[in-house]
Parts: sequence; C-alpha cells; structure tokens
Amino acid sequence: MDSKETAQALMDSVQRGRFDTAKTFLSDDFQISGFSSKPLNSKKWLNIIANLKMACADLNYHFQVQGSEGNVVHTTSQLSGTNSGAFDFTDINMGVISATNKKFSIAQEKTQITVKGDKVTSWTVEPTEGAGLKAILGQLGVKLPEAERKSTSKGRRKTS
Repeated sequence: MDSKETAQALMDSVQRGRFDTAKTFLSDDFQISGFSSKPLNSKKWLNIIANLKMACADLNYHFQVQGSEGNVVHTTSQLSGTNSGAFDFTDINMGVISATNKKFSIAQEKTQITVKGDKVTSWTVEPTEGAGLKAILGQLGVKLPEAERKSTSKGRRKTS
C-alpha cells in the first residue's frame, strides 16, 4: 500500500468502529496531536474514539483524502452524530459525561497523516474554529471543567 491507501485504510477502520483493525495501521510510537489538549498515544486515542463511537452510534467522520506529499497525506474530517450514550473521557481527565440525546455537527478540520512504511506514525489536526472536542461538547451543551477549558482553548486557538 502507498501512503494514501494506508491512511484511507486507517480512516475506514475508525469510521466503521473496527478499532482492533485500526491499531494494526499504527506504529508503536504513534501520536495524534490537536485532537485534545495534549498529544495522545495510540492506546489512549483508540480508547477515546471507541468511547466516542459508543456514545454516538451514528458518528460520522466524513473523512476525505485530499492528496499527499511524499509520506504525508492531507485529509479532512467533519464529525457529526447524535449523543445517545455516555461519553467516557476519563483518559483525558474529563470523567464521564451523561448522554444529552442532542445532535452535533462540527466544522471541517484539515489533518495531516504521516506514514512510514506501512504504519501511520502521526496524525496532526490543525486548529480550526468550531471544530474539535470542545466544539462537540459545546454543541451538546456540556460545560468543560475549568482546567480542561483553559488547556483546550489554548490547544484550539486559531493560528494566522
């Protein structure tokens, strides 16, 4: 597989909720940044997105591969869904958040996925106004704990 095919296979696995398959596309030192206030390793990220899928059975990432430059694949995503179950965000110190039974649809985010060999080594989400975990929770009417609100807003500040 080339870099775009590897990135697409990972994104397809995530979209379908096949997290064991998704893990096979990730390097041992994989990190995702921009998804939450601090970079996450594969174990924490997969746990969080599995919990997100459980909390939103109709979760759709609207992933699209835009192109690539060498081993960096440029993609977009735009999450939407209905929060019909509890969010378990204990891995990022936010505890468990009860279901709101509300719909959300955040702004489209640009991402870069770096592939080395047949493994994804990093996934970087560009800060985007109206996107990310903070935007999802805001649309659902969930208040962030004060410490997380400060660190999330720093990590999500739009750059010029």
